[in-house]
Amino acid sequence: MENSNGCSRKSKDVSLQELRDRLAEFAEVRGWDQYHSPRNLLLALVGEVGELSEIFQWKGEVAKGLPNWSSDDKEHLEEEISDVLLYLVRLADVCGLDLGQAALTKIVKNAKKYPVVNHN
Repeated sequence: MENSNGCSRKSKDVSLQELRDRLAEFAEVRGWDQYHSPRNLLLALVGEVGELSEIFQWKGEVAKGLPNWSSDDKEHLEEEISDVLLYLVRLADVCGLDLGQAALTKIVKNAKKYPVVNHN
């Protein structure tokens, strides 16, 4: 199954590097690099997080897997989560950061900060 962009709906894992490269090309060919300052990208990211939040705003607690959601609601959620991810990847790239490595480093830091506690 393919979407309108020719991408497989259920495809292989996509790397952050592939997203970064495709976003950079997307912005470059449209002449958008001039607008992609860290500040502008951060503000766009915050706006997208707001749109994502609106989806959940009045739903109360939501079960994992979204079993009671329509396919249209799930598709809308996918779109908004994707917008957040894409702006985050673009922001990291424009700032010269390796987002994947930063995330792995943060997981290690969090593991030290929040050690496993036995609940016996």
